[in-house]
Amino acid sequence: MIKFLPLGGAGEIGANCYYLNLNGLGVILDCGMHPQKTGLESLPKFELLEDKPTDYVLISHSHQDHLNALPFLIKKYPHLKIITTPQTRAVAELTLHNAINILNRQLQVEEFEVYSRDEVDLLIKSIDYKSYNEKFILNSLTTDSYAEAEFFDAGHIIGSAGILIRFNNNKIFFTGDINLSSQTLLTGATLPSENIDVLITETTYGATDSFELNSWEKEVDRFASSINKVINRGGSILIPVFALGKLQEMLATIWLLMQQNKITQVDLYTGGIGKKINRIYDYNRFVVNRNSKDLMLHDIPQKNLHELKDPDELFKFPSIVLASSGMIIETTNSFQLAKRWLYKKDSAIFTVGYMDPSTPGNIIAKAKTGDIIQLTERERKVEVKCEIKNFRFSAHSRREEIISLVKALNPSNILLVHGESEAIDWVGAAILKNHPEKKVFACSLANELMFDK
Repeated sequence: MIKFLPLGGAGEIGANCYYLNLNGLGVILDCGMHPQKTGLESLPKFELLEDKPTDYVLISHSHQDHLNALPFLIKKYPHLKIITTPQTRAVAELTLHNAINILNRQLQVEEFEVYSRDEVDLLIKSIDYKSYNEKFILNSLTTDSYAEAEFFDAGHIIGSAGILIRFNNNKIFFTGDINLSSQTLLTGATLPSENIDVLITETTYGATDSFELNSWEKEVDRFASSINKVINRGGSILIPVFALGKLQEMLATIWLLMQQNKITQVDLYTGGIGKKINRIYDYNRFVVNRNSKDLMLHDIPQKNLHELKDPDELFKFPSIVLASSGMIIETTNSFQLAKRWLYKKDSAIFTVGYMDPSTPGNIIAKAKTGDIIQLTERERKVEVKCEIKNFRFSAHSRREEIISLVKALNPSNILLVHGESEAIDWVGAAILKNHPEKKVFACSLANELMFDK
């Protein structure tokens, strides 16, 4: 008997965390925090695990909404064994330490105690890691149940994995965040070659019409043309990026365009934890599926944004600034810089990915020159004088690619997670139209599903 229980990430994208009970073997898939919530509300519903067997946590990748609640879970269940890919473990060491600074800036409540650096160090040491396509056994602590697991490259960010679990002639595949198309650095995902009984898939771009999305190559061409227009008029470009994944892909994209003489060479500014993550991308370039294996991110000439004494220096000469966070969250570098950029008529803000509707990044992405906008309730209204242009360099599969998983893996049961209701509805309806014999479930928080082959 397979039991599936969402603790978070059902009907939404944040706090992704899912529980599998395999005849007494308890496996938790991912353990993230909700990026738009604070305190206890940002955590998965760990209370749903009470009186249930818990043996393992398998982490698909190290983005905040899949990883950052792990220290809180281990405090409650210190016996849990944690397994990731080697790359995810390496990135987690950086991002979990960095998260402490962010959490400490948030309003704390008595029952929400932020974990310490020593606790993170101990946690990282306890993480076991397995390479892609290396089979490993999961044993129950309390029963004779066991399963075999295997990681597959998900093509999303460094170390990201789809997770295959073989149990009693059942095969369960959890996509994590999956990208079936190539980016500048990473190639598309690899999939199991066998049929699956239960597919648990993300649906991030289920509500996005793919006709609105260019291929990565065409979007790079549009990006290059837009960069040249801004630089030629003497302006500078702010590109809000996530320090993990998006920074590395955009840095490589811009540098290759400069090397190919497709855009003018100007100063590139980066900084913070993203530069440390660059080294992990470099170190692992021969052991993960990558394009441009010889490209070293650390060797790309970059000026340190954090050593800049006066931000106005960024406008003395044309430059390109890659700053986090990607959604221009208040208190982050990109937020502080965006407030300056909005006043600069020759410069531009280029967005390169999804913006949550509740974020300042979404307000900026929807604005155009001459609009009056207010980024937060605490900020004053300003007139947009800079150019704003939106690009889609997605690290997630398009909705048609999610549908193609059903044909490739032939699952009997399909569980839809990690998406807003509109995205889940579209994907579910499309699967049933093309495969009416399949069972499709729109998963909801705390709603347990059971499967028996």
